[in-house]
Amino acid sequence: MVESFVEGILRADAMKPRVYLETTIPSYLTARPSRDLVRAAHQQIPREWWEQHRAEFDLYISQVVVRECQGGDPEAAAKRLDVVKDLPLLEETTRRHLAEGCCGRCPCGSSGGGRAAHCRSAVHGMNYLVT
Repeated sequence: MVESFVEGILRADAMKPRVYLETTIPSYLTARPSRDLVRAAHQQIPREWWEQHRAEFDLYISQVVVRECQGGDPEAAAKRLDVVKDLPLLEETTRRHLAEGCCGRCPCGSSGGGRAAHCRSAVHGMNYLVT
């Protein structure tokens, strides 16, 4: 009994934080480097995080991310999809009332359409939303 309790604690400590990646992350990771300094900084920050810290987290996406990554230029879309292809896909939630309650506290707002859909990731027990 004590051994299983200790094993449970060790497993919980070994669990990585769960992170939901919003579409801007694969977009910045695959975009051509910008000559605009602000946009270049916006591109560099997720690239550094991806290279240096992504292994510290369990990363997830949703069908919303896949649909958004598929849009636009086919070559750029293929690059975005390649970045997320191995990430687990969260199921669409049927607990919309709970998800909408989470969205009320989210900067995306509850009426943000696709943006609010990203916020519903909280229903799946994500620790972070990275955007």
